[in-house]
Amino acid sequence: MMQRSDAGHASGGDGTQAHALLGDERAKGGLAGLIIGSIGVVYGDIGTSPLYALRESLAHQVEHDALTEESVIGAISLLIFALIFTVTIKYVIFVMRADNRGEGGILSLMALAQTAMGRRTKVAFMLGVGGAALFAGEAIITPAISVMSAIEGLELVTHRFSEFVLPITIFILVTLFWVQSHGTARVAAFFGPIMIVFFLTIGVLGAMHIPEAPQVLRSFDPRQGIAFLVTHGWLGFAVLGSVFLAVTGVEALYADMGHFGRGPIRTAWLGFVLPALLLNYLGQGALVLSRPEAVGNPFFLLAPDWGLLPLVVLSTLATTIAAQAVITGAFSLARQAIQLGLIPRLEVTHTSASQEGQIYIGRINRLLLIGVLLLVIAFKSSSALASAYGIAVTGTMVLSTSLLFIVAWRKWGWPLFAAILFAASFLVVEFAFLTANLMKVKDGGWVPLALGGCVMIIMWTWTRGTRLLAEKTHRDSIPMMELIAMLQKSKPTRVPGTAVFLTSDPAVAPTALMHNLKHNKVL
Repeated sequence: MMQRSDAGHASGGDGTQAHALLGDERAKGGLAGLIIGSIGVVYGDIGTSPLYALRESLAHQVEHDALTEESVIGAISLLIFALIFTVTIKYVIFVMRADNRGEGGILSLMALAQTAMGRRTKVAFMLGVGGAALFAGEAIITPAISVMSAIEGLELVTHRFSEFVLPITIFILVTLFWVQSHGTARVAAFFGPIMIVFFLTIGVLGAMHIPEAPQVLRSFDPRQGIAFLVTHGWLGFAVLGSVFLAVTGVEALYADMGHFGRGPIRTAWLGFVLPALLLNYLGQGALVLSRPEAVGNPFFLLAPDWGLLPLVVLSTLATTIAAQAVITGAFSLARQAIQLGLIPRLEVTHTSASQEGQIYIGRINRLLLIGVLLLVIAFKSSSALASAYGIAVTGTMVLSTSLLFIVAWRKWGWPLFAAILFAASFLVVEFAFLTANLMKVKDGGWVPLALGGCVMIIMWTWTRGTRLLAEKTHRDSIPMMELIAMLQKSKPTRVPGTAVFLTSDPAVAPTALMHNLKHNKVL
């Protein structure tokens, strides 16, 4: 395998690298190939949410002794609303229209908003940087909660596995981070088929249980969810915070748009992923309504006894793929931040001789591994991690909607009133999710916020420092034309050969050139 290290070319989105490989290789199969590739990369995170989203939503009801048929249907109604309103309407229909030369992602949306404004505004800059920082803060939790939630299924096979959940989770995560430096080219080709099998399996398992409690289909009525929120007060908000877990990972739809295209991602969501998720959530709800004792882990209890262990294995593969997507997404985001001058330069290693998007950043990988292991050891279960999960994603959504408002108004030419109404309709829902998730701060939600805050401080400090340094260097520099005039009057000693002096401003003499003339007195 050939490897080379450089700063790389800035990607337009903050998505994964596996997508670059799949996008190029699957493109040979046309639209079908791109759809399969997108299913394997784009939908790993949001596709594995059924492992814990409804379980955590219903856990609040069990804790307050409020688990009833109406409350279960209300919680599922909120889940369906979140998938349709937030994912389908906001991202699939509107956000994916805002492509920056075909690329997506929060930083690309920031660049698009700045272009629409006609200048680099601090508002758009802070919105974009804030969104990227929150994404980074959330990225450290996703591998931990995804893999651990799958391994916890072993506890249903036999309670003897309980003491092995933590060691197995740590082993898988360490292995996953260790193989990053070797690239994912050989295994990436299997991501799509594995995720297709996973979605088909969870969809079929869900559909099998719906006839047990067909009243669960009332969840499609949004009034059920609204009634649940109105009648349950703070409990409703707590459930809403857990409901949001169903849409974590939605940013990947937009971030990976440049690698698979708007059409394949939309087709995969509307024609395959969304139906599978809806069937599974409905099936989990029907199972709980018919067998309330299944509320502890309705996802795995959908499977018959003989299928439990295979489902655990399949779910482990799916969650590992989801974790891989987030890890490599962090690499892509870091590389883009480097190219935008938001963070210091880091060594970027290309792990493929033919795929430019296959990269590895050692320092980012080590920091992620340390953070993920600390979270796993500190929280010890996916339920505890769920308390820290989602809060940063809601913040990213609010910021992306704010940027989308600028794009709709200034770039798409919408009337100001229409743009405000458009943004407000999403912000009302997102602020409700944000308020519900803020209740998690004391239980661990401060972790992604603290991490995101640290990343934002680093970006702000580096950006401001490099600007001040550039201004000082420019003040101390000699204009190129002035230097040429000086050299014509007092010619230095010439030596054979060609020297190259790098500069960020061709109008002034490079600092290295001036030092060479001052100390070596040759040119």
